Amino acid sequence: MEITPIAYIHNDFKEKFGIPRQSNLVDEVESFIEFVGEYAREDALKGLEDYDYIWVIFGFSKNHQRPFCATVKPPRLGGHERKGVFATRSPFRPNNMGLSSLRLKRVEGTVLYVTGADLLDGTPIYDVKPYVPFSDAHPEAKAGFVDEQPWQNLPVDFSEELLKQIPKEKHAALLQVLSLDPRPAYDRGVEREYKLAFGQWDITFEIQNETIVVVGVSPYEKEGN
Repeated sequence: MEITPIAYIHNDFKEKFGIPRQSNLVDEVESFIEFVGEYAREDALKGLEDYDYIWVIFGFSKNHQRPFCATVKPPRLGGHERKGVFATRSPFRPNNMGLSSLRLKRVEGTVLYVTGADLLDGTPIYDVKPYVPFSDAHPEAKAGFVDEQPWQNLPVDFSEELLKQIPKEKHAALLQVLSLDPRPAYDRGVEREYKLAFGQWDITFEIQNETIVVVGVSPYEKEGN
């Protein structure tokens, strides 16, 4: 079976580091899904505007090809404990495919504007389906090791002098992304600087007393440059 992208998503997440670890953790970043080729037809989206959320099936297009591995080390467990790949949301999957639920803000022609994305800019989209709460939502369900590792947001110290280098309309989104603490769990306790790519900027930060402290803002430089 051949799978062809029907669309691509575009947003401010330029590198994998810093992308929210799950969908709908950051609702301030707006992304847009642009349909392409024969799939860019308004009649194919007719009625979708009546839904609040959509399911998006996408490809982990930046993953390096690797042999199938039955177990992985989830970053949430510090990278020390192995779980079965099918018991995790690791991006390293047999078919490099992912699934996310995103909030649909509006439909304009053949472009979907969404929030809550956990996808890299330029990620190929393979399918879009409406989210139906009565069958898709299970708030009482247990969630394995995730239940034992609750999310912990950190305060962000972003000086006015540095923040003014970013357009005001991006402030809330950037602060929300930083507050999620982008560091992998196995890096906790390590004293060093980190660089997060967001839109047209590289944000350099460090951790001081369990606070994200931004120490630099510079023009974005693509990885490998």
